[in-house]
Amino acid sequence: MTGGEVTRIVAYLKEAGVRIWLDGGWGVDALVGRETRAHSDLDAAVELDKLASVMAALAPLGFRVEVDDRPTRLVLAASDGKRVDLHPLVFDEEGNGRQIGAGPNGGDAVYPAQELTGNGIVCGRPVACLTPELLLRHHTGYKPTTKDRHNVRLLCERFGLPTPRTYLDRVREPNDDTLD
Repeated sequence: MTGGEVTRIVAYLKEAGVRIWLDGGWGVDALVGRETRAHSDLDAAVELDKLASVMAALAPLGFRVEVDDRPTRLVLAASDGKRVDLHPLVFDEEGNGRQIGAGPNGGDAVYPAQELTGNGIVCGRPVACLTPELLLRHHTGYKPTTKDRHNVRLLCERFGLPTPRTYLDRVREPNDDTLD
């Protein structure tokens, strides 16, 4: 997934009236203002009640449903291998989002309103993304990969955030050498 493809997807969704916040590796790269590694997909948070609009908006780009775990997750894929991993959010009256069933022990993952305010740049274009603090939390609670370590290092160095404990000791795993 290239930066140009990301900005095209964001533009199509905005045109369809869908709010989108970059998450995952592209969220990190948007916050630091440059592409720092290859990306196999685009992780993004969107409103749960806008998923039909998302699918309709991305259909002209060749995206079809690959994994349908609604309301928790929806993955769209194109025949050329591009993937968009959507994290659907339900919002309360204060603007806080919840991703149903995506949190620890099957609970909801919480997206506080004040942490849906990240501003990033992809290919010179402004994009909405999660804050560095929320992106860092999204990189904890599981065994980190090389990509995760790369993302966490960037977030901590660029934004002066403390390194999570699970990232302090690096144990090299077989077949864990790639950043794609």
